[in-house]
Amino acid sequence: MLGLLVASLALALAFFALLDGWYLVRVPCAVLRARLLQPRVRDLLAEQRYAGRVLPSDLDLLLHMNNARYLREADVARAAHLTRCGVLGALRDLGAHTVLAASCARYRRSLRLFEPFEVRTRLLGWDDRAFYLEARFVSLRDGFLCTLLRSRQHVLGTSPDRVVQHLCKRRVEPPELPEDLKHWIAYNETSSQLLRAESGLSDPRKDQ
Repeated sequence: MLGLLVASLALALAFFALLDGWYLVRVPCAVLRARLLQPRVRDLLAEQRYAGRVLPSDLDLLLHMNNARYLREADVARAAHLTRCGVLGALRDLGAHTVLAASCARYRRSLRLFEPFEVRTRLLGWDDRAFYLEARFVSLRDGFLCTLLRSRQHVLGTSPDRVVQHLCKRRVEPPELPEDLKHWIAYNETSSQLLRAESGLSDPRKDQ
């Protein structure tokens, strides 16, 4: 019995020491909670909220939330969001999946230790290759928008139009993208062209 306990503790220690244990636990849990315990969201463009709190493990040397943690929290909230609105299920039905192809963050104010916050995620729209999402980190102490993240989820194995059509059982025209997001998309395309030229590549489909 003691040997089993020691082995279990050693396995748990290795899981968290050698792998990003909490992330590997939290994302599946968020997806299962969204699928089994939360109501389905029928409006693809509706905002969804995911609550969080700044923990000691989230802090950097300046004692506020590490910049990289915002990306992780946005990732967990995005997984829950896409599950509740049915996008992940539609991707699975079509034998497809998404990868994060680009993201940008604007930090406006730090989140402090034990500060409660919400990640407010919404789908801004899509084009022929990707979904575009926004995550807003809002402090629950005073409602201040602390950080704004934009992400591009590249669809592999099908197209965003087919995913939405499969989900809604009809063809849906994508909404008009915000003007600032269009500038960001243009920047990404220009960057891709420059990097392809630098690498000697000519096929744009080789670049996400």
